[in-house]
Amino acid sequence: MNPDLDLLLQRVIRAPRAAVWSAWTDPSLFEQWWVPAPTVCRVDRLDVRPGGALVTRMSEDGVGFVPHLDASFLVVDELERIVYTNAIDSAWRPASPAPVLMTAEVTLSDHPDGTDYRMIVRHGDPAARARHEELGFFDGVGSVVKQLAVVAESRVAESEVVR
Repeated sequence: MNPDLDLLLQRVIRAPRAAVWSAWTDPSLFEQWWVPAPTVCRVDRLDVRPGGALVTRMSEDGVGFVPHLDASFLVVDELERIVYTNAIDSAWRPASPAPVLMTAEVTLSDHPDGTDYRMIVRHGDPAARARHEELGFFDGVGSVVKQLAVVAESRVAESEVVR
């Protein structure tokens, strides 16, 4: 990690990696956590494989949806790592997304309390990194990761009730 170019968010999620992975790969779960509440997310495409698409829309009222993210997955190592970028859109065309061009790497590793979730968001220059941070990266992505934890942890709780 380069602190001049990258932003890091790390959290322990009290659920096994498989539950966190499912929240990343199942569109119905992904929609529950991908954007900060109360904004609503709609998944148009979630093809979690190298070269696959990540296309989402968002809505403030749950009725009118606007584009949110059009990206491509670069690396997918099942249960361990997901890398995606908005520098290449879902049609594999070079993109210049607003407000910030970035590549994100999410890693999942075992932790005594569940899963160590780590996200590094890489930028091309210090100005882009600073802009992303100024736009509220830590509050926005931090709240989204909290929502991811709730989804993954609730799946574990539900499976324990079924037993």
